[in-house]
Amino acid sequence: MLDKKYDLIIIGAGPGGYLAAERAGAKGKDVLIIEKEKTLGGVCLNKGCIPTKTLLNSAKIFYKAQNSEMYGVSVTKAKYDFDKAMAWKEKVVNLMTKGVAYQMKRFNVNTIYGEAKFVDQNTISVEEKIFVGKNIIIATGSSPILLPVSGVDKSHVITSDEMFNLEKLPKNLVIIGGGVIGLEFASYFSMIGVTVTVLEMLPEILPNVDVEIAKMLRTSLAGCNILTNVKAHKIENNRVIYLQDGKEVSCDADLVLLAVGRVPNVEDIGLENLNLEFSRKGISVNDTMQTNLPNVYAVGDVTGKSLLAHSAYRMGEVVVNAMFGTKDRMRYNAVPWVLYTNPELSGVGLSEEQARKEGYNVKVNTMQLRANGRFYAEHGNEKGLCKIIVDADTELLLGVFLLGGMSSEIIHSAAIMIESELRVKDIKEIIFPHPTVSEAIKDTLWDL
Repeated sequence: MLDKKYDLIIIGAGPGGYLAAERAGAKGKDVLIIEKEKTLGGVCLNKGCIPTKTLLNSAKIFYKAQNSEMYGVSVTKAKYDFDKAMAWKEKVVNLMTKGVAYQMKRFNVNTIYGEAKFVDQNTISVEEKIFVGKNIIIATGSSPILLPVSGVDKSHVITSDEMFNLEKLPKNLVIIGGGVIGLEFASYFSMIGVTVTVLEMLPEILPNVDVEIAKMLRTSLAGCNILTNVKAHKIENNRVIYLQDGKEVSCDADLVLLAVGRVPNVEDIGLENLNLEFSRKGISVNDTMQTNLPNVYAVGDVTGKSLLAHSAYRMGEVVVNAMFGTKDRMRYNAVPWVLYTNPELSGVGLSEEQARKEGYNVKVNTMQLRANGRFYAEHGNEKGLCKIIVDADTELLLGVFLLGGMSSEIIHSAAIMIESELRVKDIKEIIFPHPTVSEAIKDTLWDL
């Protein structure tokens, strides 16, 4: 049964999918978005970005209440109520998902729920119904990687997808993986009193992050026992066995979180019915997010390009612009990223190691954030660092990294600088408000 023909069909209602739907709807296009889950918003809104930041904020408030005497504030009998924190998380998520649904109605986007499969490059089936689109966007996201070790099928072993279904706090949490997801959960649980152990097989956490900054974050995560150069071997009833220097070592675990990465969702959507270029690493796209099939595009995690919600947003915009006649292209050199741990860590551009590997004659400067008046007044002796990477030959800004404070609210300014190809002398002429932590960027640059 043919429903109708659309200008655009989108498979997946995560950040890239729903933003593309909004933008196309705003252009007056006939748009259909298909979502296999019961709510819109994808992993980010339902199982990732929003719920984790909501819980992390509650934990940070609790942590500050326990460590506020130096600021003249004494709090007695501070209590963390996990049930109330989870209820607040649910309220936030529900409001945000309703907001996405409202945006679909606002821009006249048709929404259906069910599993979509390609029949051909213009035709999608959802159960008994057939939908035809002039253009199609694949926005199916990604899923957690399951570690191939004995015991991962046990009931107390979960991924981030199941973390928000917890009904009570564990006593001992072991997190396998020292990446973004693992460290954010490590920071959350340690701040509320759970014993946390992180197992990372590489020499340092956050393998794609500047080594100096990664090490500083590792030593700053209070209450977390982070082990590097170790490999998870097997999971037993309440123990995780790992290999350290070739020997078996174990630690208590009444809950185990697998956080070793995510893999693009390219299976079970009928891609085998198309002559589409894809692999387990993602769907191949050009800089307008177009696949090798002219009318089929892909955005977000499923491309394997940049597994960040804000990257997916931008990809969605690029697709709709390119699809309907506005010149645009996706660029990855100035995509900011953030870890919402305590302390926060954010960055944009090339790390020192990456810049040297790409052949730049590198100049680097760092500044302890305790030298910044606003930071010291509000964070005291907490660790904080600003690190700047510059091309010594052209004075082009290559990378900025911030550890501490509300760095997530500052890093976009560095992204603008890199995107605009500003030189050191250009940034020195910018007036930063005082007193703010953002001044650290200019102060760190001043010696370069």
